[in-house]
Amino acid sequence: MFGINLFDASLLPAMSIALLAGLLSFLSPCVLPIVPPYLAFMSGISASDLKQGRSALPAACFFVLGLSTVFLLLGAAASAFGMALLSYSAALTTISALVVMLFGLHFLHLIRLPFLHRDLRFDAPDRGGTAFGAYVLGLAFAFGWTPCIGPILGTILTLAARESSIARGTTLLATYAFGLGIPFLLVAAFFPRLTPLMSFFKRHMERIEHLMGLLLWTIGLLMLTGGFSQFSYWLLEHAPLLSQLG
Repeated sequence: MFGINLFDASLLPAMSIALLAGLLSFLSPCVLPIVPPYLAFMSGISASDLKQGRSALPAACFFVLGLSTVFLLLGAAASAFGMALLSYSAALTTISALVVMLFGLHFLHLIRLPFLHRDLRFDAPDRGGTAFGAYVLGLAFAFGWTPCIGPILGTILTLAARESSIARGTTLLATYAFGLGIPFLLVAAFFPRLTPLMSFFKRHMERIEHLMGLLLWTIGLLMLTGGFSQFSYWLLEHAPLLSQLG
């Protein structure tokens, strides 16, 4: 439209959403409350040791590596699926947008979808305290995401399925894994200092759910109206340097 390459710049809005989605997933009611026991278990230490400042960072790194492995594979699979059904992309986009908006209304508490309250977790390893155990725990966490993280992850996978290459779709899931994983590492490294902040977020879980719902509903609306493409063109028009990324 403006004589510049849209390839990479068009990915920036989706990457921003994926990063925010990862952060909101970490703050969600089904992730934030289990962070301390997960860190203690995967590190092979007690909760009191964690509160006293004993580091869980090495184990947390392997945990994040495990969940990132799954997310990257899911991103590649979603992109390949979307490319295989390219001739039906318009219909699939419309259906996906409506489903995402429905999830958004659920988290805004305007409607309730009972199936989103079912737990889909896999069992964790029997013993923690090892790098391999932490990695496997990360795999189990990603494969068995709980219902309130599933719609967010499913939305990012939907965005990945709309991309024109497997690399671009995988990049979106890598960004999501970054948004979800970095807070894990920060809490593992600075648990005593971040405990008050975590308590603050726990007290405002309902507002976080509303933010999740608003994000999902907005994503669905942008998918339905072609807003992503329009915003990408706007970025390229007002920030021409982005065209040099391609």
